[in-house]
Amino acid sequence: MVANLTTPLIGIVSTIAIGRLGDATLLGGVAIASVIFDCLFWLFAFLRMSTVAFTAQALGAGETLELRALFVRGLVVAALIGAALIALQIPLAAIMLGAMGGSEGVTRAARTYFIIRIWSAPVALANYVVLGWLIGQARARLALAVQIAINLINMAGTVLLVLVANAGISGAAIAALIAEAFGLLLGLLIARRLTSGQPAIPRATLLDRDKLIRMLGVNRDIMIRTASLITVFLFFTAQGARAGDVTLAANAVLNNFLLVSAFFLDGLANAAEQLCGRAYGARDRPAFSGAVRRVMSWGFGFALAVTAIFALFGPGLIDLMTASADVRHGARDYLPFVVASPLLAVFAFGFDGVYIGATWAREMRNLMMLSLLIFLAAWLGLRSFGNAGLWAAFLVHYAARGGLQALRYPAMLRASFRQPKVPAEP
Repeated sequence: MVANLTTPLIGIVSTIAIGRLGDATLLGGVAIASVIFDCLFWLFAFLRMSTVAFTAQALGAGETLELRALFVRGLVVAALIGAALIALQIPLAAIMLGAMGGSEGVTRAARTYFIIRIWSAPVALANYVVLGWLIGQARARLALAVQIAINLINMAGTVLLVLVANAGISGAAIAALIAEAFGLLLGLLIARRLTSGQPAIPRATLLDRDKLIRMLGVNRDIMIRTASLITVFLFFTAQGARAGDVTLAANAVLNNFLLVSAFFLDGLANAAEQLCGRAYGARDRPAFSGAVRRVMSWGFGFALAVTAIFALFGPGLIDLMTASADVRHGARDYLPFVVASPLLAVFAFGFDGVYIGATWAREMRNLMMLSLLIFLAAWLGLRSFGNAGLWAAFLVHYAARGGLQALRYPAMLRASFRQPKVPAEP
């Protein structure tokens, strides 16, 4: 949880630093750019999710050589995807910024951030692999160390470049790039230390056809699932942008609350991925069921705590994030939706971890696509309420995600543990 809690800090620190300048246009620009990168990199979050699941399953099955092979495969895929994103940066910027529908000033600021931070793509995606590999082995403290290092460097760099050197939105992007690069270097050093003295990975193991096909199948389904989820967030941001710069900025401030609670509760998903994946690899149904019960019960308790924190300290945190009186007022109007969100989100995140740990990727994909349709239907029904209706539809999406997966879980549990081996993905 603590490791995950540091993940959204790159975007949050950028938002706070730019927000202190008191310019709603610049704040809107960094908000749009941060959401774009969160979603763009998030699209490839299967690099972390599948790495956690496969690593935990290999650990449970006692396949020590496969642990290192998974790490190398993931880094190669991350490098290829990152290079492709850099090569396609011009059309990507045009398409994604155009889809956001921000004002001319907001779009100009967001483009400046985009063309700098896109160069961090290979290292940011490789960090997903590093973190997934460490978490999959239950080495959460090492994952936390990497995340803390990334965010301390990002904080220091952002303060120096934005608030001291007056580099503006460009400084925020440069600081993020430097922080991600340092994090990867640290992660590689840790991995080298953990694997020192072990024999080289045979080429046949690294390129095992069945393992590659299964990995690609699971990654495909997780990517489609994630694309459906990203669609919700991009749609939410775009609708806020169309409501004006102040509403966009207010939603951006509140989105930082959502990110904190989401990444905090996603620590439950990481725990479920590791515990359920390890039990699944060992074919231990009682351990699997016990992990699910513990994750859900602890998760609800943590969700209550996050809700209480948002209710008590939300107004003060809003004031900290922006100096604009209009943005502060707008953010306070919609704060109750954010306060309620953890209680609905906890089941969505918890079951995400269970499904990923068991590599039930196809079912998770289908249920997420259905949740997307429910969100759009809710927005259509509530659009007359403006931004409040948009926030209400967002909460409906959280409820749909967790509810649908909970209903499907008993059948998946019975079907999976009737099999003597982990089924291969087509």
